[in-house]
Amino acid sequence: MAIHCPKCSSTLITARNMGKKVCCGIGIVAGGAQGVSNALKGAKIGGEIGAFFGPSGTLMGRFAGALVGAMIGGVSGGMAGAQVGEIIDERVLDNYECLQCEHVFRID
Repeated sequence: MAIHCPKCSSTLITARNMGKKVCCGIGIVAGGAQGVSNALKGAKIGGEIGAFFGPSGTLMGRFAGALVGAMIGGVSGGMAGAQVGEIIDERVLDNYECLQCEHVFRID
């Protein structure tokens, strides 16, 4: 089903997705902060696993564990933020914009 502009009846409509973009960014930052905690835990676990391979294994294990912990936090935060933002776009914000007359509107 094509979306029509309520002002000019054009079908040249785009979704702005501002809530999704903003909440995803906030989620990445918040998830990254949580990822710092995960990174510390991951570094400890990685260091213990890497200890089997000597001192260089401990260093590499800590680095890999910290990197994986931070990435998991950032990705999971971004995904959660994007889902929240999508709901905000659908229910609260005027998410659609007509490319012909620049009218911004929401579909009810």
